[in-house]
Amino acid sequence: MKNLLIAVALFVTAMTGMATAQGRADDVVFVQLEAHPSLQTAQRRAQVFGDNLSDVNGFSLGGGWYGIALGPYRRDDAQQVLQVFRNEGRIPGDAYIADAASYGNQFYPVGANVLNRGTIASPDSTQAAQAEPEQASEPQASDETPAEARRSERLLTRQERMDLQIAMQWAGFYNSGIDGAYGPGTRRAMAAWQLANGYEETGILTTLQRQVLMDQYNAPLISVGMALRNDYDAGIEMQMPAKAVRFARYEPPFAHYDSISNDGIRMLLISQPGDRRTLFGLYDIMQTLEIVPLEGPRERKDNSFVLEGRNSRVISYTEAALKDGQIKGFTLIWPTGDEERRTRVLALMRESFTRLDGVLDPAAGSDAVQSVDLVSGLVVRKPRMSRSGFFVDGAGTVVTTAEAVKGCTRVTLDETYQAEVVGVDDQLGVAVLRPVNRLAPQSVAQFLQSSPRLKSDVTVSGYSFEGKLGAPTLTFGKLEDVRGLRGEPELTRLALNAEPGDAGGPVLDTGGAVLGMLLPRETGTQQLPGDVSFAANGAAIGTILSDLGLSAGAIEARGAATPDDLLREASGMTVLVSCWD
Repeated sequence: MKNLLIAVALFVTAMTGMATAQGRADDVVFVQLEAHPSLQTAQRRAQVFGDNLSDVNGFSLGGGWYGIALGPYRRDDAQQVLQVFRNEGRIPGDAYIADAASYGNQFYPVGANVLNRGTIASPDSTQAAQAEPEQASEPQASDETPAEARRSERLLTRQERMDLQIAMQWAGFYNSGIDGAYGPGTRRAMAAWQLANGYEETGILTTLQRQVLMDQYNAPLISVGMALRNDYDAGIEMQMPAKAVRFARYEPPFAHYDSISNDGIRMLLISQPGDRRTLFGLYDIMQTLEIVPLEGPRERKDNSFVLEGRNSRVISYTEAALKDGQIKGFTLIWPTGDEERRTRVLALMRESFTRLDGVLDPAAGSDAVQSVDLVSGLVVRKPRMSRSGFFVDGAGTVVTTAEAVKGCTRVTLDETYQAEVVGVDDQLGVAVLRPVNRLAPQSVAQFLQSSPRLKSDVTVSGYSFEGKLGAPTLTFGKLEDVRGLRGEPELTRLALNAEPGDAGGPVLDTGGAVLGMLLPRETGTQQLPGDVSFAANGAAIGTILSDLGLSAGAIEARGAATPDDLLREASGMTVLVSCWD
């Protein structure tokens, strides 16, 4: 309620101030929140702020940049808005007050024009408002005459001249070579930049204009406070986003730098003694972590590796290299939708990475909380769901439950081998998988050719606890009926207490022949007794395989196997099927 009253009061006072101060732009200010070089990115971010705050507006800043701001306000009201919202963490910590004169045409909300300077149509909207012609304005007064600007320009180093060309190229005004030589192409680019930013077109940048251009170019770095930092314990020096991350703890081989901003940016320093085997082990471990999404390029060389992972939430980049018995590197975790800043920050981090003496003490952080789901303080990636399956031929073809593969980005067998779905029978709830690389199972299912005996003993082999035990569990029960409760011929009914992870596992008789596949318990309106389970029978599974051009082995009934033989046969054919996002 306090925030609502503040917002209403400030809006009224701001509108009153504007009404009594027509034509005096210095009386009208905004609280600048963010700036982006991409209109689409700025539109998305403006919408995010607009969902949580009132008075959100977006304007062109010139030079290809677009700003998001709160307002308009009188200056004293803006100071209060800035203080209250920043203290509550509702706006970025580096938000500041900007004069209305800083803003050009408005792009958010669509069609709004609070400064009467025209609008920018959304490229994604077919109903965008027609942009009004931009009102002509007098060029800004120059801080130096052309002659003075030339003299100050002569004092620049070659690298500084090249940096200005790079900045103009990045802003879209220069498309020639980066050589530090200011010929006609560079001068035309300077004049075009001056025109776009409201300066007199002289083709010679003044000291102030050079600073503005470089500030525009370095805005992605400035926004996250890039600064050179030394971590002497890790033996690494590099540029870090100091406004976005702060050192948190050591858990070898990582130095954790956690997020201190609303962006959720994080980073790790990697530092440990080791050899090539250690490096390759780290390469494998990193890919099991939640911070390294499954999708993205991977490259491993003799003495280094690079990992990049992307999903709908984050992009992570990791590089590490072995030199003189020490493995050092870093990981940067960045939210998606902010590629311009991420690319610039990452490039500077890579360029500035420097090895210092020493590595992290392997005993550092030994008092940290331990968990089987953590590796050095990082969460191990876990599948969305794991169920059971079983091999039906020597090539590694697997039959499992359809729910185990529904909507998965990736499907694995035993959390190691990638598999592809080759067929699904949604009505029966059976899926058939093929490993991407051929596997050699210890044993494969042999389906019973004859009808099983009612009330006979049956065994389900499955990963009852979704892989936590590392091996399948045998669950014992009895065959109650060779049909479903409604007489379905493709089902058998079992008296057996199964866990959700057992679904998809093979149902075996006492001799080890497969009777069918255990189905998941139904979650409808009827609540069946706890020991009632159903299985898709062998004949129905055989038809599904046949339709896919596959076949499985079949045997006649045989005598009861010993417990050890049954366990060996069942465990050899049963496989953990995991669904990953």
